[in-house]
Amino acid sequence: MNTLNIIVPIYNDAECVEPFYKECERCLEAIGDDVEWYLMFVEDASRDDTMGEVKKLEALYGKNKIKYIANTRRFGKDASIYAGLCNSDADYTVVMDCDLQDPPSLIPDMIVAIEKEGYDCCATYRKDRKGEPLLRSAFSKLFYSLMNKSGAVKLQQGARDFRLMNRKYLAAVLSLCERERFTKGIFAWVGFKTKWIPFENIERQTGTTNMSFKSLYADAIGAIIAFSVAPLRAAIMLGAVITALDLIYIIIALLQIIIFGAAGSGFNIIVGCIAMFGGIIIFMLGMIGEYLSRIYFEVKRRPLYIIKESNIDNIKEIGDF
Repeated sequence: MNTLNIIVPIYNDAECVEPFYKECERCLEAIGDDVEWYLMFVEDASRDDTMGEVKKLEALYGKNKIKYIANTRRFGKDASIYAGLCNSDADYTVVMDCDLQDPPSLIPDMIVAIEKEGYDCCATYRKDRKGEPLLRSAFSKLFYSLMNKSGAVKLQQGARDFRLMNRKYLAAVLSLCERERFTKGIFAWVGFKTKWIPFENIERQTGTTNMSFKSLYADAIGAIIAFSVAPLRAAIMLGAVITALDLIYIIIALLQIIIFGAAGSGFNIIVGCIAMFGGIIIFMLGMIGEYLSRIYFEVKRRPLYIIKESNIDNIKEIGDF
């Protein structure tokens, strides 16, 4: 009998925990006794009673069905996913959200894709973004477009973290040792034979989202920097173009002096150009600083997570390599 570990990163999701388990229980009846499944909640220092709700489930259904990891502080969703992956010993591992925007009803089809169709991973993406704010939807489309044009990985438009993977795929994901993790990019970078399943956008059933526009923007910048050097190359090209234009302007100014004796002309243009170039230089330095900050955090080699409590035997308590 194969085993299935469903990793669920949670943060301030007290209202979602029980409905999520009930839905998983209902949907996974289809797999019968062929696969033994259990949930692994990874709690990221919530401010509400999320951990209390998880422990209630454990008391009702037992340690074999409900496993949990509680971090000492908030390390972020990507670190929580990594903590779950590090401590997964199942034949198949699923990563999904707790808010039921990732439909558990797809899991049986995912298992079929791995067991009978020869895939190493089965991933999901949203076909549309109905019900989502227009600005957020437009920003998301722009992000995927930029990543696919400039990055070392190709991301499926609307891709979710929700996917099922076998042991080989899981080992490859864990072999990537960066601290600043962009999980979707890592999933794409390792390659392997992946089946994509589309589904309609589902609005959050309970609770409220923990992702603000500001945090999404920060994650997008981090993802682009983590998987692409295109911004640095663009800065080089911009510098080359500006230098060429500057040389042309100097030649024109010299010709004006030689031919027309217009030594004092173009003062306002020069001042404007200096101000513009100063802004461009500051922008470039800031961009280089973003890359250096990533190097800084990688070199310090701080653990990705630290576990406060768990009901898992032989758990890897500190997320280091």
